[in-house]
Amino acid sequence: MSQFVFTSESVAEGHPDKVCDFIADSILDAHLEHDPLARVACEVLVKSGHVVLAGEISSNAEINIEQVVRGAIRTIGYTDPGEPFNADGVSITTLLTRQVAEIDAGVSRATDDGSQQGAGDQGIMFGYATRETPELMPLPILLAHRLSRCLATARHSGEVSWLRPDAKTQVSVHYDGDIPTKVTDVLVSTQHAPSVDQSTIATFIRDVLVPRALGSWTSNEIRFLINPSGSFVEGGPSADAGVTGRKIIVDTYGGFARHGGGAFSGKDPSKVDRSGAYFCRYVARQVVQQELARRAEIQVSYAIGRAQPVSVLVDTFGTGDPAKAAAYVKDTFDFRPQAVIDRLRLRRAIYRATTNYGHFGKPGLTWEE
Repeated sequence: MSQFVFTSESVAEGHPDKVCDFIADSILDAHLEHDPLARVACEVLVKSGHVVLAGEISSNAEINIEQVVRGAIRTIGYTDPGEPFNADGVSITTLLTRQVAEIDAGVSRATDDGSQQGAGDQGIMFGYATRETPELMPLPILLAHRLSRCLATARHSGEVSWLRPDAKTQVSVHYDGDIPTKVTDVLVSTQHAPSVDQSTIATFIRDVLVPRALGSWTSNEIRFLINPSGSFVEGGPSADAGVTGRKIIVDTYGGFARHGGGAFSGKDPSKVDRSGAYFCRYVARQVVQQELARRAEIQVSYAIGRAQPVSVLVDTFGTGDPAKAAAYVKDTFDFRPQAVIDRLRLRRAIYRATTNYGHFGKPGLTWEE
C-alpha cells in the first residue's frame, strides 16, 4: 500500500492491566535491589478490592510484599477509600513459590556450554526500529503514549482536579509509503470525577492536552473522539479485572512490528521474553543508526537451558542491504543470555521505569542508548 492510515493505542498507568504490570515490576525491583541474581516470575490479578499474586520467586532478599503492593497502588493514585480498589483497603492473596529445580539448573548452567547461563525458556522475540521519528519508533504508538503520559502528568500535578487514573488513547497516522504525513484521528477515553461535564473534558483534551502531546503533529484537520461512550466515572480495577501481560502490543510497537507473544512485566532478565526483546530492540536501533537500513526488525529464538540462540533473523523491508545488515549483526552482537544481561546491565532495579508508556523509545534505558 503506497498510502494508508495506521492506528496504535496506549493505556494509562491506572488501566487495570497496567496496574497489574506495575505491581509485578515493583515486586521485581524490590528483589533485585537487594539480590541482583533473584529469579522472579510474578503474575498479578486485580478486581474490585482484591489483588492476587502468583508465580515463582527464588531470592535471598527479605521483602515485605504487602508493603510493596500497597505502595505501587498508591503511586498510581488509587487512594480513595470510597472506592473498592484503594491502596489501604485491598485484600492481598499471595500464591508465590520458589522456581522449580529443573528450570533453575538449566538457567544456571547451559546444557550446550556449562560456563554460560541458559535461556530461561524457549520462545521468539522481536525488536524493531525506524527512521520515521528521532526516537526510532513508529509515530502512532509514540504519540499515543505521549497522550497517555500527558494525561497522567496533568492528574498527578493537580493541573486539573477531575482526572482519574484509568484512561486509553488512540492515534491514527496517514502514511505515504513509509513516511508519516499527518495525524488523522485522535481518540481519548479518560476516567473522571462525577462532577465534571463532558464538554469541559473535551475542551481540555482538544485545546490543551493534544497540542502539548502531539506538538508539530497537531492540526485543524484532526478528527476527535473524546469519551465516545459518554460518562466514564467508574473505572480501574474497581470496575474491571486486570491481569499482567495483556498489553504486549501497547508495550512494544503498537502493532507496527511483529511480536513473539511473551510479556515483559514481573520477569527478571533470565527470562528471555524480556531480555531478548530488549536486546533485539537495541540491535535494530544500531542497524538503523549505522545507516544499514531505514527500517529494521530483528528476530531471535531460544531453547530453554541453552545459551546459543536457535536462530537470528534480520529484516530490512527493502530499505537497505539485508546481507550487509545480517553480517553486521552476526559480527557485532552476542545474543547469549548472559552477554545480553551484561551488555544492557539488566541486573538492576530498573523495571518500574519501563512498565508504563512503552518499554521502548524512552530515554534512560540502556537498550535505547
